[in-house]
Amino acid sequence: MQTNNSFPGGFILLGFSDKPQLEIILFVAILIFYILNLVGNITIILVSSIDTRLHTPMYFFLTNLSFVDLCLTTTVAPQLLFTMRSKNKTMSYVGCVAQLYVALGLGSTECILLVVMAYDRYAAVCRPLHYAVIMHPRLCLSLAATAWLSGLATSLIQCSLTIQLPLCGHNKLDHIFCEVPVLIKLACVDTTFNEDELFVASVVFLVVPVSLILISYGYITQAILRIKSATGRRKAFGTCSSHLVVVIIFYGTITFMYLQPVKSKSKDQGKFVSLFYTVVTPLLNPLIYTLRNKDVKGALRKLVPGKGY
Repeated sequence: MQTNNSFPGGFILLGFSDKPQLEIILFVAILIFYILNLVGNITIILVSSIDTRLHTPMYFFLTNLSFVDLCLTTTVAPQLLFTMRSKNKTMSYVGCVAQLYVALGLGSTECILLVVMAYDRYAAVCRPLHYAVIMHPRLCLSLAATAWLSGLATSLIQCSLTIQLPLCGHNKLDHIFCEVPVLIKLACVDTTFNEDELFVASVVFLVVPVSLILISYGYITQAILRIKSATGRRKAFGTCSSHLVVVIIFYGTITFMYLQPVKSKSKDQGKFVSLFYTVVTPLLNPLIYTLRNKDVKGALRKLVPGKGY
């Protein structure tokens, strides 16, 4: 029986190679999205760091989110672009394992960060007079550290279990990058334990966070409806709706990939869904937060004098 370590040439990442015309279109689209992603998320990180008016809990967490998205997209997109335009679709075993650990860790971190951001919005809208006391710097650092450490822990556990599975010489990954459900599906032994463990982890990092976010937004909605000023209600809804849009899109796509039984996933659907939450969704954060936020627009004007935003 051959194990994973028996692949000196690595894995063959098929991606969209069975659809040459679509592959060309997707290559251009992914390249554009990746460049915009880099520009957008780096801009948010720089603006939030330089402008003292943005040294608030909301922008501290947004900076963390932008950094996660920047790293997640960079973990997936460059390798995908290379294999899409190369006749050699091979990815080294070490490269695949590294991508597996990093992508899962970053994705899990984002799941927890979005919950933290929902709590921050709850404190800002529902407890405005006590907001500065509740969201003090030490708590913000602790919440951000919890998100990062949670992502690291689940990545170490899930990926370590996955790479132990024997693949019996199967080295063709019909996917866009090395991902836990895809490698489990490739295994040539009973994977019930791995699938059960993945399901439990998915509930912890997807179902529980979404439930907490919905609860917090239930309280937020009640608080907003009690605001007498129409302008105040509009401003509060505008601030929170941007976060909610990101939450719905991110959790909606990633839930499709991780909460379905591994064997039941459609190959093409899985590829497009993974493409969405690793390349498309990370671009939405800078777009939503910069285009709809006056504070960020003002900071951009200071950063780039003479430019209209």
